[in-house]
Amino acid sequence: MDFLNGKIKTIYFKYLAAAFGSALITSIYSIVDMAMVGQYHGPEGTAALAVVAPIWNVIYSLGLLMGIGGSVLFSTIRGKEEGHTRKSNEYFTASVIGSLILAAVIWIIIAVFDKELLMLFGAEETTLSLAREYVLPIKFVIPCFLFTQMLAAYLRNDKNPTLATAGVLAGGIFNIFGDYFFVFACDLGAMGAGLATAGGTVISVLVMSAHFFTKKNTLRLVRPVKLMHKFQEICVTGFSTFFIDIAMGILTILFNRQIMKYLGTNALSIYGVIVNISTLVQCCAYSIGQASQPIFSTNFGAGKAERIRQTLKYALETTAFFGLLWTALCMAVPNPLIRIFMSPTEEVLQIAPTIIRCYGLSFLLLPLNVFSTYYFQAVMKPKAAFIVSISRGLIISGILIFLFPAIAGANSIWFAMPLTEMLVAVYVVCMIMRYTKQLSNYR
Repeated sequence: MDFLNGKIKTIYFKYLAAAFGSALITSIYSIVDMAMVGQYHGPEGTAALAVVAPIWNVIYSLGLLMGIGGSVLFSTIRGKEEGHTRKSNEYFTASVIGSLILAAVIWIIIAVFDKELLMLFGAEETTLSLAREYVLPIKFVIPCFLFTQMLAAYLRNDKNPTLATAGVLAGGIFNIFGDYFFVFACDLGAMGAGLATAGGTVISVLVMSAHFFTKKNTLRLVRPVKLMHKFQEICVTGFSTFFIDIAMGILTILFNRQIMKYLGTNALSIYGVIVNISTLVQCCAYSIGQASQPIFSTNFGAGKAERIRQTLKYALETTAFFGLLWTALCMAVPNPLIRIFMSPTEEVLQIAPTIIRCYGLSFLLLPLNVFSTYYFQAVMKPKAAFIVSISRGLIISGILIFLFPAIAGANSIWFAMPLTEMLVAVYVVCMIMRYTKQLSNYR
């Protein structure tokens, strides 16, 4: 695919299909796990995996930090200096080194302090033992989860999105069938789900690694000049994407603790379902950003403003489609969504529709807000991406999560995210319009 001269519509939708498949299958890991554990253990199993969710956010966000941060710079350099690969590969090498360091740190922390982390994330007596059973097999392959995200980002930017999708698909398929086999056939429950997930991510990394033996591969390990400076550039560029996942983990922790304080285990089990639906919506947004980012970055480096505008048009139309789709599903079929993830009690079925419909309003604007961070990063506006990420992921949302239950009653907590997304979307629209107008002045 020729990012600089090829037909934008063809390139975008080819990359969207690959990125969507990859993002969707990635989300399948936690979704199928929760569904199987929820069916096996009931609402307590669903609540336990809601407690585990922040661990995934931390691991995946570190992979995205190195992958998206490095690959944006990788493609921008290739747009400016077509045919010159050494400088761009310095960023690839820096991303690999950074991923190794971060993987080692997070591996040690989770392996040694899993109990303390899970309690911090909201686990109590009824959920802690199930959560630890699930995490046990995952401890052994934590670096593979991080490298899956990093490698997928570089494969897309090295014009091999199909293999990135194939890698994630192979691991996802193993996870789906492995979940059923280990959870039910082997009667391992939560531990079986963890075992299937661990095996799936190892398969994904192995499949993606095949890229380095293909003719398409232009990724090389070279000795980086000014390695620490490149780490800094990668972290600044990738921080907003990194923080989106970190923020989702922080929000999950805040919600877990507030829900247990005001509403109890049944509400927490429903929130566990919402976390997984939100993960799917967020993955749709990721796929839009990941499909358009290589096109944005390469054409930004080459100073081709009109091609960036064309890509932006398709991306915004896609965010609107996904926003409407997921909001409509939450409004129309809340209890069927609950039944996918657990064997619900009558009490859960009574309170679930109101909770899911209230929270589901946030999905209307979530794809736009998440996509915007990819756009701002690709056109080298990391400050705007940072403001979006930290506002929706911590400042505005965090304040509302604490404020609403104390002032307007416990159930008002479900409106915290819809209001957050609405306020952030106002800023996003203004900044996209501003920076898009400025593109003609670049270069």
